[in-house]
Amino acid sequence: MSLPTPYYDKDGITIYCGDCREILPQLDVKVDLVLTDPPYGVGLDYDCFDDTPDNVKRLVGDVIPLCIYKSKRVVLTCATRQVWFYPESTWIMCWLNRAGAFCNPWGFTCWQPILCYGKDPYLENKMGSRSDVIEHSETAPANGHPAPKPTKFWKLLLARCSVDTNDIILDPFMGSGTTLEAAKMLGRKCIGIEISEKYCEIAVKRLAQEVMSFPHSP
Repeated sequence: MSLPTPYYDKDGITIYCGDCREILPQLDVKVDLVLTDPPYGVGLDYDCFDDTPDNVKRLVGDVIPLCIYKSKRVVLTCATRQVWFYPESTWIMCWLNRAGAFCNPWGFTCWQPILCYGKDPYLENKMGSRSDVIEHSETAPANGHPAPKPTKFWKLLLARCSVDTNDIILDPFMGSGTTLEAAKMLGRKCIGIEISEKYCEIAVKRLAQEVMSFPHSP
């Protein structure tokens, strides 16, 4: 199998519409960071995926080892209940939301795990230690995807995990394109893979929303 024609390819941002399990082995690009948010296995109404725990367990079992092989670091968010579905990580960072979002057997869930594989980019580049907690409580606006991530938070996470503007970012579970939007804001090249054409179209529309600057009047 060869790579399909990109669904979108502009200004260093590329989207492939297809199953990441088929596309990842064909990518011959050196990737510096995989930043992604796989399905959660909590019954969300995804366009092209039955979001059951068993399906997520099989999916991440196939995909995350491929990501670890393809990139020197992998960072992903997952549901607290499903953290044990994943290969053992180098570390777990914390996305802290003090307001809480869901209930769990011990109370309100006020955090979400961020699994990290590989070396911390700040330590690797002798730039000193940084916190392993990112606090952010903003929710993402509805956009046609059942679980979009807040762009501001995702931008903070990308900046925490990539210190070089020459880095190439990969998101194999692209969804509505938050990783691509954050990468564009931070001047990174990015590749997104998404099985749903509906979500690919949402991502393309988001990327088309250019922020224009106007000179001040004298």
